[in-house]
Amino acid sequence: MAVDVRAPLSPAPRSRTAGPRRGAADGGVRHALGAPVRAMEQVAGMVLLTARVLVVSLTPPFTWVPDVIDQAYLVLQRCLVPMVFSTVFFGFSAPGLQASNFLSLLGTTDRLGAFFVMASVREFAPWITAMVVAGVAGTAICADLGARKVRDELDAMAVMGIDAVRTIVVPRFYALGVMTFFLNILALVFGVFGGWLSAVVVFGETTAGFLSTFASNFSLPDLLGSVLKTTGFGFIVAIVCCYKGMNVSGGSAGVGRAVNQAVVISFVGIWVFNYAFTSTLLAAFPETANLH
Repeated sequence: MAVDVRAPLSPAPRSRTAGPRRGAADGGVRHALGAPVRAMEQVAGMVLLTARVLVVSLTPPFTWVPDVIDQAYLVLQRCLVPMVFSTVFFGFSAPGLQASNFLSLLGTTDRLGAFFVMASVREFAPWITAMVVAGVAGTAICADLGARKVRDELDAMAVMGIDAVRTIVVPRFYALGVMTFFLNILALVFGVFGGWLSAVVVFGETTAGFLSTFASNFSLPDLLGSVLKTTGFGFIVAIVCCYKGMNVSGGSAGVGRAVNQAVVISFVGIWVFNYAFTSTLLAAFPETANLH
């Protein structure tokens, strides 16, 4: 039987899953394209929250001052032990053993003290302190504020005329900044102790040799730069975690997402600020780049 080639072909059967898949793909594209806008909105919100905190903290009534002490005690209680263990073992293992092993090949293990001025005082002690504060205290603050947001407590405070920024955010802002400063001082001591363990206990260097090279390189700009930088880390963690906690959406699952995002954003902010601060410090005090 002859077949009429002019007859139109029947359309291919449409897949039942094509529609939902195309819709999901379009939604993913729109979500990816909106990500930079949402990121800029969040950065702008954090900047505005910082300005609001500074204005509120400089205008009466100063009812938030007693709460700073309570929040500072909570930060110390939560962060002290993790910070001590992290700085001692990191100082002992990563820069301590690695640098001691290299310096022992040159017969100058005593130079580890000088190396620890650069490694511990300037960089890893502030860095570890900020990581611990963000991961322990910052997440607790974000989860606390997120739970209040989910329970509509923040909206209830607004209805009653209570300023949530003055009551909740300002005490945590100054508590994190001040306590990160003090925790960094302790981190410097325990970090150098970890390096001393590596040089003296493991590689047989004398305590006098380790301390003499440490003292010859340690300067006031090193100490001031370390504590000022770490204080800035604390303020960054406070703003990020308070902002994410006060803008939670999606119930309890949203609180978990906010905590995760707060940690990531805090780390990114700390790294960016560390780069800018270290570059400025080395440019302002070029003598700190020398090892004696």
